[in-house]
Amino acid sequence: MDEAWINRYRKQLVRSVSPQFLEEIICYLRRLDLLTAEEAEWAQEARSLPEQVRAVVDLLAGKGSFASQSLQTFIETTNSQLYLYITVYEPMVQKHLESLQSYYGNGLETGSLQRLTNLLLVEGLTDIQQKEHDILQIEATKGLQNVSKSIPLEKLFLPLSKFSIPPRISVTIGVAGIGKSTLVKLFVYTWAKGEINRDIIFVLPLTFRELNTYEKLSAEKLICSAFPHITEPNCILAGAARTLLILDGLDEFKTPLDFSNTVVCTDPKKEIQVDNLITNIIRGNLLQKASIWVTARPTAASQIPGGLVDRTTEIRGFAAAEMKDFLDQMFLDNKDLSGQVLHHIRANRSLHVMCTVPGFCWICGSSIGYYLKHSTDQPQETAGVPKTLSEIYSYYFKIALSSNWPEKPRETLRIEQAVNNSRKIVGSLGRLAFYGLLKKRYVFYEQDMKAYGIDLSLLQTSLCSRLLLKEEMQSFTAYCFSHLTLQEFLAAIYYYTAAKRAIFDLFTESGMSWPKLGFLNHFKNAVQRSLQAEDRQLDIFVRFLSGLLSPQVNKLLSGWLLVKDEHNSFRSQAVGFLQGCLNTDHAISSRAVNTMHCLHEIQHTEVTKMVEEAMKNESLAGMLTPVNCSALAYLLQVSDVCMEETNLSNCLTYNVCKSLLSQLLFCHNLRLDNNRFKDNVMELLGSMLSVKDCHIQKLSLAENQISNKGAKALARSLLVNRSLTALDLRNNSIGPTGARALADALKQNQVLLSLNLQHNTIKEEGATFLAEALFTNHRLTTLHLQKNAIGAHGARRIAEALKQNCSLKELILQSNSISSAGVTALTAALCSNKELINLNLRENSISKEGGPAIAHALRTNSTLRKLDLAANLLYDEGGKAIALAMKENRALKSLHLQWNFIQAKAAAALAQALQSNSSLSSLDLQENAIGDEGMAALSTALKFNTTLAHLHLQVASIGMAGAQALAEALMVNKSLQILDLRGNSIGVAGAKAMANALQVNRSLCWLNLQENSLGMDGAICIATALKGNHGLTYINLQGNQIGQSGAKMISDAIRTNSPSCVVDV
Repeated sequence: MDEAWINRYRKQLVRSVSPQFLEEIICYLRRLDLLTAEEAEWAQEARSLPEQVRAVVDLLAGKGSFASQSLQTFIETTNSQLYLYITVYEPMVQKHLESLQSYYGNGLETGSLQRLTNLLLVEGLTDIQQKEHDILQIEATKGLQNVSKSIPLEKLFLPLSKFSIPPRISVTIGVAGIGKSTLVKLFVYTWAKGEINRDIIFVLPLTFRELNTYEKLSAEKLICSAFPHITEPNCILAGAARTLLILDGLDEFKTPLDFSNTVVCTDPKKEIQVDNLITNIIRGNLLQKASIWVTARPTAASQIPGGLVDRTTEIRGFAAAEMKDFLDQMFLDNKDLSGQVLHHIRANRSLHVMCTVPGFCWICGSSIGYYLKHSTDQPQETAGVPKTLSEIYSYYFKIALSSNWPEKPRETLRIEQAVNNSRKIVGSLGRLAFYGLLKKRYVFYEQDMKAYGIDLSLLQTSLCSRLLLKEEMQSFTAYCFSHLTLQEFLAAIYYYTAAKRAIFDLFTESGMSWPKLGFLNHFKNAVQRSLQAEDRQLDIFVRFLSGLLSPQVNKLLSGWLLVKDEHNSFRSQAVGFLQGCLNTDHAISSRAVNTMHCLHEIQHTEVTKMVEEAMKNESLAGMLTPVNCSALAYLLQVSDVCMEETNLSNCLTYNVCKSLLSQLLFCHNLRLDNNRFKDNVMELLGSMLSVKDCHIQKLSLAENQISNKGAKALARSLLVNRSLTALDLRNNSIGPTGARALADALKQNQVLLSLNLQHNTIKEEGATFLAEALFTNHRLTTLHLQKNAIGAHGARRIAEALKQNCSLKELILQSNSISSAGVTALTAALCSNKELINLNLRENSISKEGGPAIAHALRTNSTLRKLDLAANLLYDEGGKAIALAMKENRALKSLHLQWNFIQAKAAAALAQALQSNSSLSSLDLQENAIGDEGMAALSTALKFNTTLAHLHLQVASIGMAGAQALAEALMVNKSLQILDLRGNSIGVAGAKAMANALQVNRSLCWLNLQENSLGMDGAICIATALKGNHGLTYINLQGNQIGQSGAKMISDAIRTNSPSCVVDV
C-alpha cells in the first residue's frame, strides 16, 4: 500500500464521505489511537461536512504511513462502493455531476421551494387516490392530507430507524401541478452539489416522456443512451456503486405497466419492450442493488403493486403563508392586487382548497387578477369575480386570446385575422386535447401534432405559450398542456363546438358509430360516459362542458370561441337531464357530487341553496330526497356552514346515512346527535372509520340508541383508525361489555384524546375495564364518565390507574355515588398524580367524612387546577377542612362548593384562606346559607385578595348587612370581574351600598342582582351609579318588583348612562 494514498485521494475523500461514515471513521481511528479525543472534537467542530473531513485527513496525513494505510484499509473493507468511487469512478462521476448541475440548476430558484424539502410519509395509497380524478381528491379531502409524519428530503432514501434498511422502491405521489418534477429537479441539483445523500454515487434522473420515444431498451442501453458520459455502466449494473434511478412522471407513460404478465428478464444487455424493462427493474430482476424512485399522480401510482413499494411519500400543497407568498411573486409590481386576489380566493372555499396546488393557483390567480385589473364595476360590486371552474378558465383563455391580438383597436382586418387564427389553434389543440384525454395521453410529440393537423409554426404564438409547455431534448421535442385542467377545458371547448354539427359519436374518433344528432344528444352521451367511467377521468371535462352552457361563460367567450346566447336553447334541458341522473343514484357517490358540480357550473344553484339554508336552520329532517342528499354531499365539500362543524343531528335515517357514508369520511368535525341511530348504523360508521381515507377527527353520537353491540363495532374501528381524536357517546345505552370493548381498543389506539361516555350504564365493571386501559394508554387526555353508576369500587379502580397514568388531564365522575370511600382512593391518587388538571366529583354523596381526604390531596398536589365538589353534603366540617388546605395550596384556580350545606363558619375559614391564597381565581358557594356573617368574612378577604376574579353567591341567604360589607370591599378590590348575587335579599339599602361601590370600582364587568327585592328605588340607585362606571358590560336586575314601565325606564337610564352595558330588566 502506498504511503501517499491519503494525499492522492484527498479531494475525493472530502467530496464523498457522508456524515454517518465520517463518524465511523473517527470511532475507528480513536480505537487505534490515531486520533486523540481533543483532535476528534476539533475536527467535528468545523462548520461544514467537507471541512470536517478535510480536518481529519490533514491530521492523518501528518502521522505517517500507518495512519494512511489504516484509513485505506478501513474504507476498502467496510465501504467497498465508496472505495471504488474514490479510486476508480471519481473522474466519471465528476463529469456526471457537472452535467447534472448544468442541466438541473438552470432556472431553479431553490429559495422558493421550501415546501418541497419536507414530504409527507404515508402508508400506501388510499381508495380515493386510486380511483378518483386529482381535482376530486383535493375537493373531497379539502386539500388536507390525513397524516402526522413527514420526512426531510435529505432522508428520503435513508432507513427510518437504526433497525431498518434503506428503501429500494420509493414512490412519491402528488396531484397534477403540485410540483413532482420540480421536486426531482431540486433533489438532483442539491445532490449534485454534494449537499445531500453523499452515500449515493450515481443519481440517474429519467422521465417517462423520454422513455416514450423508445420501443425497446436494455438496462445497459437505458443508462448509456441517457448518460453517455457514464463509460463504465457495469459498476451500476453490477451494484458496485450505490445508484439511485429516478423515473419521473409515470402518469405520462404511454403504456400501462402490467406486473401480472411481466416477462422475466435478468440480462442487463438484452433489449425488451420499455414497459417490460420498467416492470423488471421495479421487481428487482434488473438493477437489483439500485434504489428506484418513481413519481406519479396517485391514480397512475396505483399501477405498482403495494407489496413492491417500500416507501410512499406525498407532496403537500400550499399552506396559507405559502399561498400568499406565491401570489406576491405573481404580482411583484402590485402588492395591493395580490392582496385582493388572495381575499377573493379565500372567500370561495372551493377555490381556496384548489389553490393549495401551485399549478391551479397560478391559473386562478391570473384569472382573478385579470378581472380585477380590467373590471369596470365599482369596487364594492364583486358579483362578476370568477367563482366557478369554467369562469376561471374562461378568463384565463380570455387572457391568452387577447395577448394574441394586435394592440391597436382600429386595425379591424388584422383583429379579425387574429381571431380566426386563434379559433383555428384552439380548435386543433382542442381536438388533440379531447382524444388525448380519451387515450389518457398527456404528453405529445411532433408526430402527434402533425397527425392532428397542428401547424408547428403556430405553436410559437403567445396564445400557445400560455397553454402548452415545450421540452426540447437531443432526440425529441415533447409538448404538454400547462396543467391537466387546461387540457380538459380545451377538450370541452372542442366537444361543445363539434357537437353542434357532428352526426356521429364524437367519442369514436374514426367516426364509425350510430348517428347522434343535435347538441343535447352529444351532451347526454358525454355525461353518461363520465358516469360509467371507472377511472373517473372524464369528470372535470364534463364539468367544463356543463359550464360552457352558463350565461356568464357565454358572455365571456362569445365572439371568440362561442356564439352569443346560443346556450339558451340547451341550458334548461341540460339541467333537467343532470337532475334526472341524481334521482337514480341511491348511494351518494362522488359521481353524484360531480353531477352537482356540473349543475353549479351551469349556474343552477336552487337545490343547493335550499339545502344549505336548511342546514343553517337545522331543519333538514324529512327533506332528504335523493336529489337533496346529493346537494347535501356537495355542500359537505364546499359550504362554509360545514367549515368548523358538520351538524347532521336529528335529520338522518339509516338509509340516508348509508347513502352519504362515502362523503362523511372527509368531515373533520361530525355531529350525528339525536338521530335515533341503533347498532346497525354503528356497523356502518365503524366500517367508515376503519378505512385509510377517513379524515374524521371529532365524532359526536350523543343521544342515540347505541347499545353494547354498537359500541363493539365502534371499538373495532378504533383499533385501526388513525384520525379520530374525540368520540362523544353521551346518553346512549352502553353497558359493561360495550365499555370493555372500548377499553380494549384504548389499549392499542394511540390517537384518541377524548372519550365521553356520560349517562350510559357501564357500572363498576365497565369502570374497571376502562381503568385497566388507563394503565397502558398514554394518549387519552379527557374522560367523561358522569351518571354511569360506577360506585366506590369503580372509583377505586380508576384511582389505581391514576397513580401510573401520565396523560389524562380531565376526569368527570359526576353523579356516580362514589361516596367517601371512593373519594378517599381518588384523593390518595392525586398525591402522586402530576397530570390531572380538572376533576369533577359533583353529586357523589362524599359527605363530611370525605373532607379531610380532599384536604390532604390539596396540600400535596401541585397540578390540579379545577375541582368541582358541588352537591356532596360536605357541611361546615368538610368545608373547613378544605378551607384550611387552601391556605397551603398554590395550584388550584377554580373551586366549586355549590349546595353543600356550608354555613358561616366554613365561609369564614375560606375567607381566611383567601387572604393568603394567590392562585384561586373562581369560587362557587351558591346555594349555601353562609348568611351575612359569612359574607362579611368573605368581604374582609376581598380587601386583601388580588387573584379572585369570579365569585358565585346565588341563593346564599345574604341580606342588607352582607351586601353593605361586600360593597365596602368592592371599593378597594381590583381583581373581581364576575359577581353573581341572584336570589338573595339585599333590599334597597343593599342596592344603595352596591351603587356607591359601582361608582368607584373599575374591575367588575358582570353583575347579577336578579331576585334581590331591590324595588324601584334600589334599581334607580344602580342605574344612576352606572353613569360614572365604564367597566361594567352586563347587569341583570330581573325579578325585583320593578314592573314593566319601571323596567323600561331603568333600562333606558342604564343605556343612557352606560351605552356599552347590556342590561336585563
